[in-house]
Amino acid sequence: MQATLHIAGLILCLLGFGPAEAATCRDPAGFDRWLDDFKRQAAAEGISPPAISALDGISFDPGIVAKDHGQHVFQQSFEQFSGRMVNSYRLHKGHALMKQYAATFDKIEEDYGVPTPVIVAIWGLETDFGAVSGNTPTLQALATLAYDCRRSDKFQAELMDALRLIQSGDLLPSAHGAWAGEVGQTQFMPSSYLKFAVDFDGDGHRDLMLSVPDVLASTANFLRGYGWQRGGSWEPGTANFAVIKEWNKADVYSRTIAFFATRLTGGNE
Repeated sequence: MQATLHIAGLILCLLGFGPAEAATCRDPAGFDRWLDDFKRQAAAEGISPPAISALDGISFDPGIVAKDHGQHVFQQSFEQFSGRMVNSYRLHKGHALMKQYAATFDKIEEDYGVPTPVIVAIWGLETDFGAVSGNTPTLQALATLAYDCRRSDKFQAELMDALRLIQSGDLLPSAHGAWAGEVGQTQFMPSSYLKFAVDFDGDGHRDLMLSVPDVLASTANFLRGYGWQRGGSWEPGTANFAVIKEWNKADVYSRTIAFFATRLTGGNE
């Protein structure tokens, strides 16, 4: 990633952008005008005025752009990363939660075919089982990345989907999450939230922030949506491991999910 970013910076300079523009290729002073245009586009796509008003007062956050442009190639080996992340606390907590929500997990596996340890592994690695889901205002993060031109098309679509979730009542305008716009206890992007989230507790809303049944079932539904094979192994090289890589394409992270899940089944203790 470092080399890619360096080459991208050289291209920007060759196109006439100086060092300041290379950091963000749009002038932050133009953000408000862009946001007004985006609101008009949202209205044209059928987003309601109350949902669009969630964007009122949103400001450009250069810190988010800096994080996005400053990503580096993952340096840790699988042994280093898994050794740090699959620790005694997460194993103990994971086993306790498997018992606490046993009935919910049984119903999820019956409905979606995804085993409990895989869901718990994702839950634990993403947010420490919901304890650390991020403190960045979600709409501000998405709007900032949508305005910056590195991945503007992707994040404009994500911002529009976030407004659709607000319109449906599934996401609060005040939602907070990760700096890149992921929300909830297993960190869904708005597009995945819209496509895969389910109302598993039957309260009329798909709540990935506070409803544990919704969180767990939605995670299973995501994996099923990418082809999870009921009863199959999830070890590297299997079809189900390829599905885990749809959750996170980094091989080290995907292997750590699989390893954690195996430890939770009682293997490799």
